[in-house]
Amino acid sequence: MKNIIIYYPFTVATNPKSGSAIRPVEMIKAFEVYAKKNDLQLIVISGTSTERRQQWKKLVEEKKYEQTLFCYSENQTIPLWLTDPGHIPKDWRIDKDVFQTLKKHHVPIGVFYRDVYWKFDELYSLKGFKKFIMQTIYKKEEKFYGKYMHTVFLPSDAMGKYVNINTAKMALPPGGRFTEIKTNNNAIQKPFKGIYVGGINNDDYGLPTLVESFALLNKESIKGELVIVCREDEYTQLSDSDKEKLTKPYIGLKHVSGAELQQVYTEVDFAFIPRKRSVYNDFAVPIKLVEYLTAGLPIIATNCSAQEDFIKSGPYGVITEDDAESLVQGMQDIQPQFEVYKRNIQQSFLQQHAWNERAEQAAQALIGGQQ
Repeated sequence: MKNIIIYYPFTVATNPKSGSAIRPVEMIKAFEVYAKKNDLQLIVISGTSTERRQQWKKLVEEKKYEQTLFCYSENQTIPLWLTDPGHIPKDWRIDKDVFQTLKKHHVPIGVFYRDVYWKFDELYSLKGFKKFIMQTIYKKEEKFYGKYMHTVFLPSDAMGKYVNINTAKMALPPGGRFTEIKTNNNAIQKPFKGIYVGGINNDDYGLPTLVESFALLNKESIKGELVIVCREDEYTQLSDSDKEKLTKPYIGLKHVSGAELQQVYTEVDFAFIPRKRSVYNDFAVPIKLVEYLTAGLPIIATNCSAQEDFIKSGPYGVITEDDAESLVQGMQDIQPQFEVYKRNIQQSFLQQHAWNERAEQAAQALIGGQQ
């Protein structure tokens, strides 16, 4: 029986919360659907380097690689050799052995290359000699992928110019869970309700600007309400003055996730991604973007290039500048088109952007759809 291999040089999260942990799980599910549809066996190799060696040894003994159509892999935000507990690998050679064997047997390999924050001094926290060592290892990882990869998948096309891997590159942004989008036909509420889900301890995420925009909007009367969903520990760590800025009659604060968050999504009209514009944010596609759309929510987002392209492809919402006045304008602009955006989400979002579709796109890039 022919097969496809998923190779993750890390342990897959059992209860993923962050975007980087959600993606590997969702791609396994998506490839399970792909494998079933095409009568293929799906083989997942993941875990510590020792665990991967055991799984790989079994596959080699059974000569499964002779029937492998392609291999899909992902890296993490640290180099693949350092993903063992304590960042000390028990088996230095396992990744090379896997990719070298697959390439020798003409199996096309693709890797989702997650991030290049280490190339930006303002984002990379390490300094001095430690920074030099780590950046050297990152560069070695790029060369390693250049040697073995057929295709490098990226969060967005815009990230490509920062990735020094000499092979084909293709955008494979996050996807939506293939479920029924529960978009209701309700008109926008008065006052309307917007939601922000995410970090509150980094101005780069744009929450202070969003809060300022609601102060401008509601200067004379309450025209809109904002629900902020964040981690409780992040809120606890805020200064008293920052907490005071969030203590407004039109701002609600919640610390929820899972089913409780899904319920909150049904109570609001649209969502915000107010990230500050930067070179890095221009190529980032936050997973919250697709989660909002999966919940059927139109989006008001700042004009960071990759998220702007994604939202305009529907269109699924309104794009603004990254200042308070522009966000207020965005809240006004979304209202007359509100039902159009909801209809676009219902009709085209999951057909084009579900995780299942991402697996299809990866397979198409690696084998051209030929089983």
